Amino acid sequence: DGCVMQVMFGDTNQASVNLLTREGWEVCNPQDQACCGALYAHSGQLEKARECARHNIAVFEKYKLDAIVINAAGCGSTLKDYGKLLENDEKWAERARQFSAKVKDLTEWISVSDFRPDVTAEKVTYHDACHLAHPQGITSQPRALVNAVAGKRFVELPEADICCGSAGSYNLTEPEMAARLQKRKIDHIISTGADVVVTSNPGCQLQIQAGLKKAGSNIRAMHIADYLTERGE
Repeated sequence: DGCVMQVMFGDTNQASVNLLTREGWEVCNPQDQACCGALYAHSGQLEKARECARHNIAVFEKYKLDAIVINAAGCGSTLKDYGKLLENDEKWAERARQFSAKVKDLTEWISVSDFRPDVTAEKVTYHDACHLAHPQGITSQPRALVNAVAGKRFVELPEADICCGSAGSYNLTEPEMAARLQKRKIDHIISTGADVVVTSNPGCQLQIQAGLKKAGSNIRAMHIADYLTERGE
């Protein structure tokens, strides 16, 4: 569970679980897992990030897992980086590499073939979460999933891989620049004529929702797990 996902997006977490169980996966959710350490790492507090990594590795080692699936791009990027974060720690380096090798974004793990086209006439676009597109290189998988549902009603977003201004804590530490990035993103979203904009990270979703509201737009921002659950059944 990403920290923000757990507190603010409980329904999205449940939608993610439902998508996995529908494909036949047994899902466990260790209750003693902790923050992934992303915000510590982003702010240069690497020892605190390492403490989070060691804790989570120890927790998840108790389970026999095929994958550690995450639905928050920022968290997933950090979890996949545990091997590098602990590479100089003799006790934890190999354990960290094994942990990171199992981490998968939700869109990497679920199958496109499980979805059929939606019968509604909604036009849909997709925003690349920075931490999914750049460090993880995941851009085609979420688009394929959205396309499986939206079909010809999918429209590509101009500058889809440019930051929306959320960027972890960036919108808190650099609000002026974050607001400029937000407006640029919202202008592009509105230009598509889409009814729905889909993304894969809670920070992006909140930033885009706030920007759309500020612009007086009725476009709906949705997490991909919610979109696939609501539209792809």
